[in-house]
Amino acid sequence: MRASFRAATAAVPLLVLVLLSSGPDGAGAQSSRRSWAADNGNGTYSNPLFYDEFSDPDMIRVGSDYYLTGTTMHAMPGLPILHSRDLVNWRIIGYAFERLDLGPDFRLENGRHIYGQGIWAPCFRYHNGTYYIFANVNRFGLQVFRAANPRGPWKHNRIEKSLHDISVLFDDDGKIYAVYGANNIRIVELNSELTGVVPGTDRLLIDRSLGLGEGSHFYKINGKYYIVSAIPGAHVPMKCARADSLAGPWEVRTISEGESLGIGQGYRLKDSRRQQPPFELIPPDPGERLSLTLHQGGIIDTPTGEWWGYSMQDHNSVGRLTSLSPVTWVDGWPYFGLPGNLGRTPATWVKPNTGYSGPVTSPYDRSDDFSGPRLQPVWQWNHVPDDSKWSLSERRGYLRLYSLPATDFWWARNTLTQRAIGPESTVTTELDGSGLKEGDIAGLALLNWPYAWIGLVREAGGYRLAQYDHITGQTVRETAPSPRLWLRVHCNFDTEIARFSYSSNGKDFKPLGPEFIMVFQLRTFQGVRYSLFNYNTSGVPGGAADFNFFTVDEPRPRGLTRPIPLSQFITLADLGTGNALAVVNGGLHSVASAAEATPFRVVDRGRGRISLQTGDGRFVSVGGEGKPGEVTLKSVKPGDAETFQWVDLHRGDTLLLSLATHRYIVAPKSPGPVGANHPGPSPDRKDGSCFSWKIVGR
Repeated sequence: MRASFRAATAAVPLLVLVLLSSGPDGAGAQSSRRSWAADNGNGTYSNPLFYDEFSDPDMIRVGSDYYLTGTTMHAMPGLPILHSRDLVNWRIIGYAFERLDLGPDFRLENGRHIYGQGIWAPCFRYHNGTYYIFANVNRFGLQVFRAANPRGPWKHNRIEKSLHDISVLFDDDGKIYAVYGANNIRIVELNSELTGVVPGTDRLLIDRSLGLGEGSHFYKINGKYYIVSAIPGAHVPMKCARADSLAGPWEVRTISEGESLGIGQGYRLKDSRRQQPPFELIPPDPGERLSLTLHQGGIIDTPTGEWWGYSMQDHNSVGRLTSLSPVTWVDGWPYFGLPGNLGRTPATWVKPNTGYSGPVTSPYDRSDDFSGPRLQPVWQWNHVPDDSKWSLSERRGYLRLYSLPATDFWWARNTLTQRAIGPESTVTTELDGSGLKEGDIAGLALLNWPYAWIGLVREAGGYRLAQYDHITGQTVRETAPSPRLWLRVHCNFDTEIARFSYSSNGKDFKPLGPEFIMVFQLRTFQGVRYSLFNYNTSGVPGGAADFNFFTVDEPRPRGLTRPIPLSQFITLADLGTGNALAVVNGGLHSVASAAEATPFRVVDRGRGRISLQTGDGRFVSVGGEGKPGEVTLKSVKPGDAETFQWVDLHRGDTLLLSLATHRYIVAPKSPGPVGANHPGPSPDRKDGSCFSWKIVGR
């Protein structure tokens, strides 16, 4: 490891270094740097599965192996293939294609682009020894990829017809059906070679009056046809249609609704059509209850007979995240959630029983010291790159980017990107700009709309250091102390605030420019992406920018942001009112005075579950339906009624999910008895179900 790489690590705050202990995160150049993993290491997992953009997910099981892909739009390579044995720990094994070059739009040439377009909403299938991925490309029809091994190589062919949000079913009568569309769901038969549609087979399958939408997932289960779908939008329920035959009649049920996982809408653009800065932002409303709900996804089974659901959620500027939910079948309908709380996905739950137990892993190795023959698989290019204008071999241990003409960062070719990772992360790179030519701008960026960057500008008189904020259109400049600089950006996706800084020695970092507000938008149809870039504003190709390394440090890489305080006494306070929980007349109450709070000993019940015990040995117990007044204290050996799943919402606050009701402990707005009948947290986390906690003794 080079000294410069070590120097960048030395500049990371102590808290980050403590959390970056070596762990079983998979092989790779920087596998010791802990990255988000949903597995809590105690038999439970926490949503999201990935704390980075993974939209329009589709999943298959082949034997005891699971494979997953999702939308990649304009990024190359595209359609990532992730593999898992337990549905929680995933690892990237490749992409369906390295490059998809269908003209100048795909290369950022002639003022044309495919931002927010490209390839999207894939369908993953396996049939008779072959893996298939079907996905549309705007204006270029349906793309079909097939392989004998999910690691590739993948073969590609094109069907001229575009099938919006396609889902394919290889039926047991030998026919191949595809459902597609938004609002109105249509069906068409594909030919056996998967090179075209069968003429005369395209028809309306389900009329919009039944309330289905887009993002269909098409299944045949126990002889019945199922279509899982979402109404178009971000704050919508997920529906399921069912029929005994394709001729119908079709019945529809809502199987997932209202689950925000305690996430509210963040910053938005006031005018999403505006093309130039300054941009006006709409800030989040602290009292707003608009949920960013789980909505588009599908279902899958395990070899042990369990069923699980997966769906995505618009999660503000970090992008669309994928979550996992237990599925409960009721009268032949696959409801997301648990008995007693159907339609609501728990933020933390017991891992699926797939018959496999393995190490905690993260999908990607995010850091790269550029010493290998290839880039880490996490990297993707913004549009199709010019492969003659970048190198890992010309200067050993460096990524070299040659500049190409561009008016600004948005049009810069050969920008290398990877998904930003939440809930919080810091990215650092070392740039040697001694090879830049006049007009070159190179550095570290947040690719988004609006975007921001920090970098070196080569001018006639020498080098300038600059930080650009696309929201305001303003650039902050300083004289560069050297053409060799360390560049950094820290992103907090809870607050949606990013801060840029630089260093001349890799240790002492100085802020440059104001705070940058990250927003969710549909211009790129992706979340924020970390980017390395080099472009020339003089209209001609320029010089070379050499990047020595790229590190991603995450201070909160696990769902349990604070360890469960097992065997310790704690007090609990409602985030909404500030009222404390206390024992009053043998029941659990909300009280206005913190001095009246009852200390509860946290008793370990295994698999992230706990009981709350008072100093006299009694346990908090949920009776009946968990209505207010039915949460009492009992002197018993703890069972389900006295057991709660400890749920950490990644910001230190906690929910307590009763195993008796599969609903949450909830405090009233005014002092009084609490219940255990709340379906799930509101986006503002002030509905009485979210609690702060404090250790008060052992």
